[in-house]
Amino acid sequence: MNEHRFFLTAIFLAVLFSIIKLYEPFLMIIAIASLLAMATYSLNIRLYGLTKNKHIAAILSTMLLSILLFGPIVYTITSIGGIVNNFDFTMIEKVQTYLRSLDYQLPMPLAFMQSSLDDFISTLNIAQLSTKALSYLASIGRNSAGFLKDMLLIVVFFFFALLNGKDLVDYFKSVMPIDAKEVNIVFSEVTNVMSVVFYSILLSAIFQGALFSIIGICFGYDGLLLGIFYGFASLIPVVGGALMWIPLCAIEVAHGNTATAIIIATYSIVVISIIADTFIKPLIIKYINDKMVKTPTNVNELLIFFAIFAGLTTFGFWGMILGPAITTLFISLLKLYKLLKEKHYM
Repeated sequence: MNEHRFFLTAIFLAVLFSIIKLYEPFLMIIAIASLLAMATYSLNIRLYGLTKNKHIAAILSTMLLSILLFGPIVYTITSIGGIVNNFDFTMIEKVQTYLRSLDYQLPMPLAFMQSSLDDFISTLNIAQLSTKALSYLASIGRNSAGFLKDMLLIVVFFFFALLNGKDLVDYFKSVMPIDAKEVNIVFSEVTNVMSVVFYSILLSAIFQGALFSIIGICFGYDGLLLGIFYGFASLIPVVGGALMWIPLCAIEVAHGNTATAIIIATYSIVVISIIADTFIKPLIIKYINDKMVKTPTNVNELLIFFAIFAGLTTFGFWGMILGPAITTLFISLLKLYKLLKEKHYM
């Protein structure tokens, strides 16, 4: 019996290694699609309750994800080429000239930093920074084909993960060497936290992007594009939307519209950063936790913040999904280990 088990284990490991090598180019895509399916599991269950057909429910969930998540990305990529080609470099010189003409006088407690500030302003080369930023935008445009291919594959895997995910989860539960109830502890916690993180990120980005698009439309900009840019920028911890409203204010200053720049800056700081982010975002998270998640969960916002920041740093754009998922899985496994130890299984 031991010889048979050893042989079967060796064969299984060899086949598992071959499977990993075979699907290695798609492992990240499959992981992201699976996590998105876990995050939207409660929504898919509700759609299934309405349609009574798992195929229709999976199709509707996939269409909704494509519109909300991938639609803005496609629109942004297609708009980048026009931004790069029509960029006015004389505007950069105006901004730089204006900044160097200002008299920066720090208050007395910070007077020791005056010389450093003067050196920074004198050596600041906005033209070089802008050229580098535009080159990054151009590279995004050139690499958009690969990104769109990955998105298409994510959508396909997402659909099949919703369609057959429950069967796969049930199968893994049946072959696990621990009780299905204990496997549910890990699965439920990861699913619930991923749902809260995904919905809160998505709704907060849409809400803040919509607020910024309003001010953009008021001053003649492409409100949809500005809203999409601001929504993505708001996902970046610490700096967030400042990556959008500061350059926009600089453009207005370069055109001599100082009053417009002040209005945009005030609106962005007060309405979006303070009111929306500080007061309305927690209400969004509470609503999601109470109404949209199957089992409410306690989310440590500081931990999720660092998980998203670490994920973006390590994995790039998709890190905002992978970071919280890996962190939550680790914490859930620690809880499972403690539970098994208390039951004297370990």
